[in-house]
Amino acid sequence: MSFVQNFPFFSIIIAMFSGIVSSVLPGKAAKRLSFFAIGITTLMSAAVLAFCLGTGESYTYMMGHFPAPWGNEIRAGVLEALTALLFGIVMFLAVLGGLDYTKVDVEESKQNLFYILIDLMLSSLLALVYTNDLFTAYVFVEINTIAGCGLIMIRQKGRSMSSAIRYMIFSQLGSGLFLIGLSLLYDVTGHLLMSPAKEEVGQIMAAGIYKIPMLVILAVISVGLAIKSGLYPFHYWIPDTYGYATPTASAILSGLVSKGYIFLLIKIFYRVLGRENVIDSYLANVLFLFGVAGMLMGSIHAIAQKDTRRMIAYSSVAQIGYIYMGIGLGTQAGMVAAIFHIFSHSASKALLFISSVGLYEVSENKKDYLSLRGAGYRNPMAGIGFGVGALSMVGVPMLAGFISKLLFATSALESPHKMFITLLALAFSTVLNAIYFLRMVITLYRPSTSSEGKETEDEPIEAKKSSWNLRLAILCFIVLNLVLGMSSQPIVAAIGDGLMMFE
Repeated sequence: MSFVQNFPFFSIIIAMFSGIVSSVLPGKAAKRLSFFAIGITTLMSAAVLAFCLGTGESYTYMMGHFPAPWGNEIRAGVLEALTALLFGIVMFLAVLGGLDYTKVDVEESKQNLFYILIDLMLSSLLALVYTNDLFTAYVFVEINTIAGCGLIMIRQKGRSMSSAIRYMIFSQLGSGLFLIGLSLLYDVTGHLLMSPAKEEVGQIMAAGIYKIPMLVILAVISVGLAIKSGLYPFHYWIPDTYGYATPTASAILSGLVSKGYIFLLIKIFYRVLGRENVIDSYLANVLFLFGVAGMLMGSIHAIAQKDTRRMIAYSSVAQIGYIYMGIGLGTQAGMVAAIFHIFSHSASKALLFISSVGLYEVSENKKDYLSLRGAGYRNPMAGIGFGVGALSMVGVPMLAGFISKLLFATSALESPHKMFITLLALAFSTVLNAIYFLRMVITLYRPSTSSEGKETEDEPIEAKKSSWNLRLAILCFIVLNLVLGMSSQPIVAAIGDGLMMFE
């Protein structure tokens, strides 16, 4: 075995032990350790990606001395390594960009706790990506939930506390359904490792037995993870959760956490239940319809918001709808489009949350549209960053969001019965996205207003530079967005190869 093949296991353990060690460190030392953990695990993910691209094969890593079906395994392939790499980059930039605001929003005595939660979140996301064991997946789903709840409530403000409670209620409902599904699956198949479970599911489906239990398993697992990822109409926890957490927490929760659950669901569809069985059960049609509904209703709710934080949060509901619509198409091309949109939305939405705080700080920390007039001039870098993120969400060429919508449109051509609905939903949602995102961009570059509501066009504009770490994070997010938009072909090819390894 090559030494690189140990890296997925090392990544999960390094992130987890960083959290444990940070519990006895002061805030500054915990911050440095967290940056080290995120950086080293991201480099390890890059090395695993290069290894898997070189061999053209996936591999399993057995932990301990017990082989399948009793032991615990990690599985790494092109898609897992690529996803872990992107998650690591986004998390590093989100923590970097929100560094100054973390100092303000989090009490000094709880600074190390914040970075403990970041480390646990990183460990759980990597485990969801790499695990080959269903019960291990459930354990890290719960770790992810607890860390997410802690990141929301660490500000210790009234709205943050109520948001954390709502998040916990919905998350536990989703986790409970997911656990019930896994318990039923174990009862039917006798396996928790993904590969043996898939073989048993194949034999069960070929024999034509346990049809109703298998349908229940499929539905319960899907609904559980759909609730946790915020699919419409299970989205009511999203606006407050994303809108009132710290900037770093908002970027991580919106850009990574919900995507980790969706990635796990895709793994279960391919590597446990079988993609053909999912399509034959008509569950794909249900996910497709809810995805289309989320695309439209999320954007309609976003248009109605006056608080820009809630507007950005509601747009996540629409973007999650895109992903489920792609999954619901039931084709390989649709799944590739859905996974690429996981990447593009992670990069673009984290950019929006990080850059928006730079706009708020030059607008007396106000978040409404009227107060943000001219903020793009007062903080040029934050204005450019928000503009790039917004245009990507709309689907402007050269940016990541354009490739996502192009992939969704072309994949719809392979699904004749859903083609018209898909193209129509893409057209309407793009128009709705343009309404609220371009309205925001235009607002940032309109003349600011006085307290009487009059424009102050003739007054000199005092530009302000944000901290170096915020400017660097925004710049790197912009570059990441351009890379996804202008060098998408090898990424799309890698996603396709990774899905083939899932079969």
